[in-house]
Amino acid sequence: MKAVGMTRFGGPEVLQVFDVPEPHAGPGEVRLRVHAATVNPGDRYLRGGHVDLGAVRPPYVLGMEAAGVVDEIGAGTDTGLRIGDRVMAAVVPNEPTGGAGAEYLVLPAGRVALAPVGTTHAEAATLPMNGLTARHALDLADLPTGGTLAVTGAAGAVGGYTVQLAKAEGYTVVAVAAPADEDLVRSLGADVLVDRGGDVAGDILRSVPGGVDALVDTAGVPSAFAAVREGGVVSSPVGGVQGPELARRSIRGRSALWMAYLDDLHHLDRLRVLVEEGRLTLRVARTFPAREAAAAHRLLDTRGVRGRLVLEL
Repeated sequence: MKAVGMTRFGGPEVLQVFDVPEPHAGPGEVRLRVHAATVNPGDRYLRGGHVDLGAVRPPYVLGMEAAGVVDEIGAGTDTGLRIGDRVMAAVVPNEPTGGAGAEYLVLPAGRVALAPVGTTHAEAATLPMNGLTARHALDLADLPTGGTLAVTGAAGAVGGYTVQLAKAEGYTVVAVAAPADEDLVRSLGADVLVDRGGDVAGDILRSVPGGVDALVDTAGVPSAFAAVREGGVVSSPVGGVQGPELARRSIRGRSALWMAYLDDLHHLDRLRVLVEEGRLTLRVARTFPAREAAAAHRLLDTRGVRGRLVLEL
């Protein structure tokens, strides 16, 4: 089968399409015929050799989200899935199964969810890892009923999902984004837009005197922490949630990790339902054939992508 990967670390140029052995589903597993795999910032770190790949041997297959069709179910596997079901899954590239960027992918059955009805494979692929990251970040924010939330990187994939999830639960959202993204973040439900290039904390405080109840920092903007009220929460998928300033003001710092929900299918299935209800928007920035993976990574490296880049296999 074909797989997108690398045998050495470096820039986008290290990516190639390889012929690798085709896997088969064992007990407790299902096999996907993958049609779409996203290109995420995490893939950039894998590509650069900044993530421990453990016992995985080259070629290293990238990709943290997949969508496709169930085409094999392991003997004795207890799952509600059937051959031919359209599905999606979050994927851990440094596990023996490898990354999502392969024609066939074997995963534990408990990590594979039905894709939202009416979506393309490319659209469905943008949801699992990014959606679970947003879900965990928002859960860690521990907002009170009707609370206020600030979100940095609100125009990005994780930030956008966080905005929409928060609005679906009745919170007031202050979105930190570029002025050019105002229409986008307001379409996602943001109540207030704060310019990411200005006095972020000051502008948030002018909008919410006394400070927001929580901040989900998807863009690594520590200056925004000052806009969180005493006793509030900063949750972030990009780290940097510790330090004397947080401790001095009794602000709780929490690291959002999508893998915390990886084996709890309820969370991914609930995200599917929100998409089907029209309360969560799937955003494909652009699709590429697998052979153009290097071009997709070069575009990702510009850091100006809105939505997710997707490889089609």
